[in-house]
This record gives sequence, structure tokens and C-alpha cells, in this order.
Amino acid sequence: MRVGITGHRGLSTDVEEKVRALLADQVKAYDPAELVGVSCIADGPDSWFAETVLKRGGSLKVVVPAAKYRESLPDWHHPVYDRLISRAADVHYTGMAQSTPEAHQAGSEILVGLVDELIAVWDGKPARGYGGTADVVAYAERVGVPVRVLWPEGASR
Repeated sequence: MRVGITGHRGLSTDVEEKVRALLADQVKAYDPAELVGVSCIADGPDSWFAETVLKRGGSLKVVVPAAKYRESLPDWHHPVYDRLISRAADVHYTGMAQSTPEAHQAGSEILVGLVDELIAVWDGKPARGYGGTADVVAYAERVGVPVRVLWPEGASR
């Protein structure tokens, strides 16, 4: 089972704790021998999911939206990004150089094309900018990839 992740970044510590628990519960539902997590490994749900998949015994595929993607992520996240990409069984690239909203959407579209199911850590609201979680969910729905929304009850961004 190839499972992708998309989700909101910059969540509060309280919401992070709840989302991590939801992701752990969801990952437990898959057979680790058959689980392939697909992620862009950004800070937040992307990397939490990737870490959970690896801890459970699944494998990881990474999609890199742009050559300068890592540099666009927070400095404190670089060690996590580096560790996760080094554990990837496969890495896919968009071929784009700059880490723009268009590159992020292109990366997400590649990710959706690689998976059987998409997990969306999503509050159900419109994207705050092009390439946001809502845009990725809409794309997955358009191309027929099932979407499983995870969002803590009563949580807000």
C-alpha cells in the first residue's frame, strides 16, 4: 500500500501532539511489510508521517519539489530533512529549481500520482496560497485517488 501525506505546517504544539497521535493510529492500520510512505518531508505532518512509517517498519519515498526546496524550509528542520531523505528508498524530483508555490503543487501532483491513498492533515478550509493542502486534496479527488482526512476535533490552525 503506497500512502501519501499532505498537511498544514506551522501547527501549535497542542495540535501537533494530537496530529502525531492520529498519524500513528492511521499508520498502525497498514501492514508494515507492504507500507510505502510517500512524502515531501517538509516540517510538520510530512515529516511526522515519514518518521512514523519508518518507525513502524515501512519504507519511504520522497518527492523533492525543487532543487532549492531544502533551503526554503526552516533551518531547525534541516537535520530532520537530511535524515529522512537519507533513508528514502527512492527520491523523485520535479525538475524545478526554485521552491515556489507552483513547484510545491507540482511536487504534490507527482506524490499523488505515486500513491494508492492520500492522507490529508487538513482543517477543511481553502488553501491560504496556491499549492496548499486544500489544492492537493482537490487534485487527488480530481484524479480519483482516495483521500483520508485527519484533523483533531475542535482544533484550529
